[in-house]
Amino acid sequence: MARTTSSDDPLAPLTLAVGQEELLIDRAVRQVVAAARAADPDTDVRELDPGELTTGTLAELTSPSLFAERKVVVVRAAQDLSADAVKDVKAYLAAPAEEITLVLLFTGSGTKGKGLLDAARKAGGREVACPKMTKPADRLAFVRGEFRAAGRSATPAACQALVDAIGSDLRELAAACSQLAADVEGAIDEAVVARYYTGRAEASSFTVADRAVEGRTAEALETLRWALATGVAPVLVTSALAQGVRAIGKLASAPSGLRPADLARELGMPPWKVDRVRQQMRGWSADGVAAALRAVAEADAAVKGAGSDPEYALERAVITVAGAARSPRR
Repeated sequence: MARTTSSDDPLAPLTLAVGQEELLIDRAVRQVVAAARAADPDTDVRELDPGELTTGTLAELTSPSLFAERKVVVVRAAQDLSADAVKDVKAYLAAPAEEITLVLLFTGSGTKGKGLLDAARKAGGREVACPKMTKPADRLAFVRGEFRAAGRSATPAACQALVDAIGSDLRELAAACSQLAADVEGAIDEAVVARYYTGRAEASSFTVADRAVEGRTAEALETLRWALATGVAPVLVTSALAQGVRAIGKLASAPSGLRPADLARELGMPPWKVDRVRQQMRGWSADGVAAALRAVAEADAAVKGAGSDPEYALERAVITVAGAARSPRR
């Protein structure tokens, strides 16, 4: 969940939303707007992209109104503001206007805009952290928080099953929590999640690839057909197959004797993925990798228009990859 520091009042003169998680950024803006309109239904809300905040624009938007109306001014991608716009914002922060809430959204990944961000923090801005949730534990905590916010009880197993089924998209996770909270009476357990979402995780393109590179032909084909039936794009399947086979080739040709952390850096993979690929590469040979990559390339061309039957091309590629996974070593 988004975390707040400094003042927790959404009507504070300045709110900073910092991070790259779009759902949390949007929620931070909605919270301020909702609070402002609760205080004054006629609140004027203005949202500006960096290019729209030219010299004098902020002064015009924040100038006193004859009707003393409340305003919310939202500046998106504040890290990309021009030097002149940054000067205007800093000048405004020194003397913020009454009945105005300025919301600065810092969504960059580097140090760009650090000077303005530091100045805004020094001015005592309320800060909402909206980090990208890359770790499964973070997404699990997010799901638990969604159910708590909805006033609903969900078992730990149910929360984990939902994360496993939906994946890393926070918007989809939030929508799933909302649906379950609205539809289900009583405690939400693993059986409920299975009834609503069984098949979602198994239908992902990466699961198709995992089954194929492990040599599990029947399971890979079954998962492929389910994935296509539920709307997974064929090109995503060929991409996942290519990544799976290449990962095996990279690990097989990596220098021996490296420590796990050094090996992960050498291959450009997180350590957990190195462990998974190491398990998957049993039974693979250099010839098998080459044959699998050729099959995937042919399937990729077919699904992009060179063939008349994308599903057949994918099935043939999956069968070839799974067969290569069981090829004898030479």
